[in-house]
Amino acid sequence: MGSSDKNSTGVNRKKLFTGICVAIIPTGASFVLVSNILYQLKTEFILTNAQVGYIGGSALWGMAISLLVVGPFLEKIGLKKAAIGAFLGHILGITLFLLALPFAGDPVGFWVLFLGAIGFGIGNGFIEATGNPLVPALYPDKKTTKLNHFHAFFPGGMVLGGLIGWLMVQAGTIGSINIGHWTWQMAIVYIPVLIYGFLLLPEKFPKTETSEAGIPASELFKYTFSSPLVIGLILLMMFTLSFELGPMRWIPEVLQAAGLHGILVLVWISGLMMVLRLFAGTFVEKFTPSGMLLGASFLTGIGLLMFSFIETGLFPLMIAATIFALGVAFFMPTMVGLMSERFPKAGSLGIVLMIGLGLAASGTANGIMGQIADYYLPDALDEQRTVEVLEDVEERFPTYIQRAEAVSNDPDALADLGYRAVDVRNALNYVEGALSYYRSNNELEGNITGNALRAVLDTGVEDEAIMDEAFAILRPADNYGGRMSFLWVAPVTFIVGIIFLIVFINDKRAGGYKIARLEDE
Repeated sequence: MGSSDKNSTGVNRKKLFTGICVAIIPTGASFVLVSNILYQLKTEFILTNAQVGYIGGSALWGMAISLLVVGPFLEKIGLKKAAIGAFLGHILGITLFLLALPFAGDPVGFWVLFLGAIGFGIGNGFIEATGNPLVPALYPDKKTTKLNHFHAFFPGGMVLGGLIGWLMVQAGTIGSINIGHWTWQMAIVYIPVLIYGFLLLPEKFPKTETSEAGIPASELFKYTFSSPLVIGLILLMMFTLSFELGPMRWIPEVLQAAGLHGILVLVWISGLMMVLRLFAGTFVEKFTPSGMLLGASFLTGIGLLMFSFIETGLFPLMIAATIFALGVAFFMPTMVGLMSERFPKAGSLGIVLMIGLGLAASGTANGIMGQIADYYLPDALDEQRTVEVLEDVEERFPTYIQRAEAVSNDPDALADLGYRAVDVRNALNYVEGALSYYRSNNELEGNITGNALRAVLDTGVEDEAIMDEAFAILRPADNYGGRMSFLWVAPVTFIVGIIFLIVFINDKRAGGYKIARLEDE
């Protein structure tokens, strides 16, 4: 790009925007790729189910740390230093992941993987903290449109990561190299990280809008925490991001339980989101941000209702997925745009708090939806078959524990065995708890029974009779419980939609949607 791309302050707007868009690709790709390699990590490093869960969740913890701890001080740190922090976090995270390879089978391996995931998550959080204030600073007259373009690269990264990871696993070994191995899947993320580092780090960054206007950080804090409308918008973001990330976490599992390849449906949803965000300018001009959020709420609710009532069938489920994608596509970037356009004095603080608290709320939504699913799970369980499987586990699993304990000091033999004593013992404890409840109350309890069956399936023991029967019992029950959780969430989307309807009507009465300017406040 030539010097004509630079404005009077020496900021190369096009190059910075291209770089920050590439920078969010690793965030989306990592969500899919880390999920894709967890089973490999479990078997190669001989990890417990809990350890696998910590690795999968630690990326979100790292993201929350960088957003909520560093984000509020972004005005003093500056956007370029935040971008450097993102680059270092991503490089460190990937490198630590790969450096864990020599420690396979050693307890140290878990901690190297865990710290790698934390580092990568910190990089993801820094990119969100950098990109969301950077884009409005680069395009003050097209904030919502350009934020949608920026956030299009997150689902784009999910599509790219999902497809590349799947293709690498399908390709398997090429020559002497197993490109489906987790090391190659993680190493591929170096490519977008190095590209955005090349594009961003040598460049001069603009100041945030509030810094450019000379507004001190103390005034940002005072304005943000004393404005009911700003706080209300942050609360709405906690709902809207939960509508997106909560069901997105469960849709693959529910569809998998219906016999569909859930990850491929997730790729379809992510692909639609990417395309819609890239063409957001047309929607912004025609419907305004408040109108887009109004439509998004009702479309999301309709999609969730369809998922609730459609049990099987590729065509109707894909229609539900499409309507859901049409709804959630505009939530996050348009909410950030609304904050930046209507409340510019909240600055980067308002934006970062909105995203950080939204992510925290979506994590809580995941747990709530899981609790709802487990509450309804017994309604779809065959009681007699379930009790028989649990009693078979109670009888047979002590033998598997003994086998695993006999080779506990031999990592190679333990890897060949394919399961660990601690996982089998935990599963047995869950099963005994489920049977104890059943024998005392003459009924199955959803949370305990569901966890027991999942723990049995996660052990990896070679008992096909138990495994096949447990899977056959749990799959339709998980499908039903998941669909019921969607049914509970759907009405909340309509309530939020009514709030956006009020905002939209007020905008119309005031002569249309208006963008606030810092100089006018």
